[in-house]
Amino acid sequence: MTTPYRLVTVHDQPELRERVEAITASAWPEFMHHDPVARANWSALYEEFAAFQFVLLDESADIVGLANNVPLAWEGEPEDLPAEGWDWSLAEAVQDARSARQPSVLCGLQVVIPPQHRGKGISAHAIRAARKIATRDNLRAMIVPVRPAWKCHYPLTPMERYIHWKTEEGVPFDPWLRTHVREGGRIAKLCSRSMTIAGSVAEWENWTGMRFPETGVYVVPGALVPVEIDRETGQGRYVEPNVWVWHPVP
Repeated sequence: MTTPYRLVTVHDQPELRERVEAITASAWPEFMHHDPVARANWSALYEEFAAFQFVLLDESADIVGLANNVPLAWEGEPEDLPAEGWDWSLAEAVQDARSARQPSVLCGLQVVIPPQHRGKGISAHAIRAARKIATRDNLRAMIVPVRPAWKCHYPLTPMERYIHWKTEEGVPFDPWLRTHVREGGRIAKLCSRSMTIAGSVAEWENWTGMRFPETGVYVVPGALVPVEIDRETGQGRYVEPNVWVWHPVP
């Protein structure tokens, strides 16, 4: 299928990095910017994997979508994908590159569509563009630890139940999972420990604008599951589940 958008990698135009980072910074809840694995490895996306970071540009050169991806030297099958999803993918990719291991799959870390361009089906074009990059490098598949778009509205529903919710048409209830499936992806399994974010209670209160008066679990805006607060230790912990989706690459 043809696309009205132009795919440009950060390798081809390094000056795009600043614009990409600005869009990413405003796309997620504040607590999502405090994942230690991301903090330790994010710069590698642009220093070692620039050819896998891309934007989609419209005819006026406006960024209508962006995606971050990493190549992985992983030879397993869909059912072998680990419980550690997003964090594992980024850290493993960096180790693979520094150990000169030959990549075999592409892992999609995120797709971001700026608010003014949402609702136009651009996320599907981003999936196709990522698969095009996987084909470019002769990778056998694209794997994605998908963060379901609407799960934050149902934080008390276990992810293992949520992924089986369907529309009347029999397709996934969640729009981001639905887009992946319509683009040829297959829901493989849960990654129950995709991302872990820990911080002091004071940090969590600062990140969320909430107060946590006692030990317990709290529903936090933007979180897919509740945050665990322990007043005795003064710590809060968030373990985010995602969903592995497998895209075969021709």
